[in-house]
Amino acid sequence: MANIMRAILVKEFGDASVLKLVGNVPVPNIQSREVLIRVHAAGINPVDTYIRSGAYPRLPNLPYVPGGDAAGVIERVGDEVSKFKIGDRVFTAKTVTGTYAEYCVAHSDFVFSLPANISYEEGSALGVPYFTAYRALVIKGHAKPNETVLIHGASGGVGIAAVQLAKSLGLRVIGTASTEQGLQAVLNQGADLVFNHKQEGYLQDIAKASINGEGVDLIIEMLANVNLNNDLQLLKAKVGRVVVVGNRGTIDINPRLLMAKETTIHGVTLYSSSEDEFQMVNAFLQNGLKHGYIKPFLGKIYPLEEASQAQTDVIHNSGTCGRLTLTI
Repeated sequence: MANIMRAILVKEFGDASVLKLVGNVPVPNIQSREVLIRVHAAGINPVDTYIRSGAYPRLPNLPYVPGGDAAGVIERVGDEVSKFKIGDRVFTAKTVTGTYAEYCVAHSDFVFSLPANISYEEGSALGVPYFTAYRALVIKGHAKPNETVLIHGASGGVGIAAVQLAKSLGLRVIGTASTEQGLQAVLNQGADLVFNHKQEGYLQDIAKASINGEGVDLIIEMLANVNLNNDLQLLKAKVGRVVVVGNRGTIDINPRLLMAKETTIHGVTLYSSSEDEFQMVNAFLQNGLKHGYIKPFLGKIYPLEEASQAQTDVIHNSGTCGRLTLTI
């Protein structure tokens, strides 16, 4: 194989224009417990844009290749790797080097088998979206069968994953989106009810749709800087909790809304997960992929050359529906 590769390289933090396609990036080396993956598809995640802009707590050294999840084929294995061999189809939920490239390196503990019935594009949609959604719903949200969950922003990658996972766990699912396409997609993925969060009065409609009008048990929040204070008013007393997955700014909230109902807010970030938690989520996903109740829903697919447009769309196109993906 070649020693150089095509990759998107970021040499300075800034807007999407700093994403540059370069044809002579060195193929990264692996350590003893790592694998080299020939990337066929890479996910576009909102966090990629926060890092690129320099507005993230943990920033990589410049220059760097963006991206944190992908699907492809094992090209090399480290000396201490026994569970994978060259030629295996895999997906990643966490990588050592960026995935907007022809090759990436990942620690073998965060690489998982990709079933034959799942495409590389679908496989690249499993890592960040599904592992984040499971962490939000189950590990932090303590979702239980027969509870009602509101997925506030359900038509994106993590939102669709959360709908599928919640239904598989026996929850009643309410989802929101902002376009007819998004609303239909959320319904098609199994949501029991959908509401347009651009429509005036939708919060009152959700409250009325809750069991006995008592509020919802759990909210998975994708845009906390807009919705968090409203979320607190929708929670069921004593048991209600909000799990914040996405946020793009600050917001004033009224703490009395928490006090009066004795409800809670939790934050979630995928990379706080332990190795055991990654393995646990993978076990659940593998069973779902095998039996068909987990099926990644793809949105727009872009060539590597259009990484800049893909990152622009994932943040600024409010009608984005499904997982945005790069093919490489």
